[in-house]
Amino acid sequence: MYGFPELAAGQREAIQSARRVANPGCYATGAIALLRPLIDAGLIPVDFPLCLPSVSGYSGGGRPMIEAFEQGTAPAFELYGLGLKHKHIPEIMACSGLTRRPLFVPSVGNFRQGMLVQLPLHLDLLPGQPSADDLQQALARHYANSDWVKVLPASPDNKLDAVALADTNQMELRVFANRDAGDGFRHAVLVARLDNLGKGASGAAVQNLQLMLGL
Repeated sequence: MYGFPELAAGQREAIQSARRVANPGCYATGAIALLRPLIDAGLIPVDFPLCLPSVSGYSGGGRPMIEAFEQGTAPAFELYGLGLKHKHIPEIMACSGLTRRPLFVPSVGNFRQGMLVQLPLHLDLLPGQPSADDLQQALARHYANSDWVKVLPASPDNKLDAVALADTNQMELRVFANRDAGDGFRHAVLVARLDNLGKGASGAAVQNLQLMLGL
């Protein structure tokens, strides 16, 4: 059983009764949280070409990466997985419903914990040309009863701090858009913010254990 209780209706109950639960990957958690509600709502086709630029704290990279950053020998910011075959891609596709492989570009920054997963969209190229409000409302409906996933308005300054949710199991989803671009093209960027070691890893594991143990 896939251990993302907020994935779809009935997922929480399925985890409660499961004997074995697979904990989600950190990047996959953010990507699926954005994609699955929009695909289920018919706003994004399963074969639509998508890109998922993302950044994580270095604590998700294992001992060599952690030591390199903490000893000051790692770069301040680094793209990786540029062979475009990252291990989270099959997970993202399987649990979001995508049939076309997304262009997933992960990166790591010089901070210990935190994660931003982005989903840029050309709204005028999507079937039905949904608005940013349509996307926001679809996310809000999906997570209306969630304890840990919150759909929030775009930040007033159009900025997001990657480490704001460190040491928590919270995940925040936002829709940013250029509503007054004036050139006829409508863009949106959806962003999931979470702690790569919280909701993206051990926090999710504890959440699933509590469900399985009835706590």
